[in-house]
Amino acid sequence: MPTPSTPSHPSTAPVRAALRRSAELEEQVRADPRRFRVVTGDRPTGPLHLGHLLGTLANRVRLQRDGVEVFVVIADLQVATDRDDPGDVRAAVRDVLLDNLAAGLEPGPAPGGGAVVFVHSAVPALHRLFVPLLGLVTEAELRRNPTVRAEAAAASARAGGRRAVSGLLLTYPVHQAADVLSCGGNLVPVGQDQLPHLETARLVARRFEERYGTGRPVLTAPEALLSPAPLLLGTDGRKMSKSGGNAIALRAGEDETARLLRSARTDGQRRITYEPDRRPEVANLLLTAALCSGSTPEALAEQIGDGGASRLKAVVTEAVNEHLRPLRRRRRDLERADDHLRAVLAAGAERAGAEADRTLRRVLDAMGLG
Repeated sequence: MPTPSTPSHPSTAPVRAALRRSAELEEQVRADPRRFRVVTGDRPTGPLHLGHLLGTLANRVRLQRDGVEVFVVIADLQVATDRDDPGDVRAAVRDVLLDNLAAGLEPGPAPGGGAVVFVHSAVPALHRLFVPLLGLVTEAELRRNPTVRAEAAAASARAGGRRAVSGLLLTYPVHQAADVLSCGGNLVPVGQDQLPHLETARLVARRFEERYGTGRPVLTAPEALLSPAPLLLGTDGRKMSKSGGNAIALRAGEDETARLLRSARTDGQRRITYEPDRRPEVANLLLTAALCSGSTPEALAEQIGDGGASRLKAVVTEAVNEHLRPLRRRRRDLERADDHLRAVLAAGAERAGAEADRTLRRVLDAMGLG
């Protein structure tokens, strides 16, 4: 789901448990993909980048091709969560749609399972569902969410320490729960940082059943599927992000990609080795090239040897541009297909709207409000 990131240490008990359960879920997906429906999404706050592709987009495409039905929400209403000026949201929505389709997501009935792509504001029932769900959590529980705390601190820092936590930011996890539950999602691909958000969705689903359940399930608690891709750093050594000015946008040209990678941080040692703890920037570049080329970071480090930072960056640039070349070609073709893009979103809104209407009706009936 679209969310800011606050990395969790993999040694924590919840993360270890999530890793074990994710391995079990992967086996179940392989055995019977039709049992599952994925719900995931993006906030249209800027162009998607290489970190998104390797961490989330590729996973969506893989699951769809394995036969899992995939719902992708482009969460335009959540752009205002942490910023006063949302920018050109319509253009950003189009960019996110283009990036998803160019990455290989196939909307509608597709071999092995189709994808439903829709815009948040086009599904009113989803937001009506948000209200009863919000009544199932406390303010203290929302404020304890580590991702909410981190994003509140980041928003305040961007505003020079003068920005208060908005109600939308505070309730962001419940809004995400409404995204997932309204569409009947039972599997949500997430990073470690997003586990608290998914736990909120599971919490409100359980509490609804405890408070209003009649013996027939109304809401199903979704499960987390941890992404197999690690966190990628940006060119400045910090987490790659849309707003950080340190990311390689999927829509960037090859020359721009080369320029950005030439500016990437390394260290003063000439011999290239893969040591993530001791040399995180060098290790991140090796990992990026490995993920794009199908090699391993260790093999690439051995290949580069004493070639130094310049050879390392040349290898990474070649791997990234080669990996992104077909995606960028598809994206250019899709940019000219406005009618197709509008049809994808219209069909997605119709399907997601029908799912959300049914879910809302069940919820209101269980509450005695139908």
